[in-house]
Amino acid sequence: MSALPPCPKCNSAYTYEDGSLFVCPECAHEWSAATAAAEPTEGKREVRDAYGNLLQDGDSVTVIKDLKVKGSSTVVKVGTKVRSIRLVDGDHDIDCKIDGIGAMGLKSEFVKKA
Repeated sequence: MSALPPCPKCNSAYTYEDGSLFVCPECAHEWSAATAAAEPTEGKREVRDAYGNLLQDGDSVTVIKDLKVKGSSTVVKVGTKVRSIRLVDGDHDIDCKIDGIGAMGLKSEFVKKA
């Protein structure tokens, strides 16, 4: 029995070949062997801090520059440690909660991995 790749949409292990295509019986997704290697990496986006370290959900980061909070007179000071970040798509890469300020979005270029 040959090892067929799992479905890139639903990760089903029950894929089968139909001519030159792979087919998933669970979600009806069809893909070619040429795109089987390319599809898993398309949706993954890497977010890196100011020093090039790869960030992941749940990491702790430290602010490297004073940041003014939009719509407020408060400032996030250099050295502020932010725990349990969440990576998101958009202009601001990081969603987090900062003690004393609350929920906000940060750009990855202004933090370093702690």
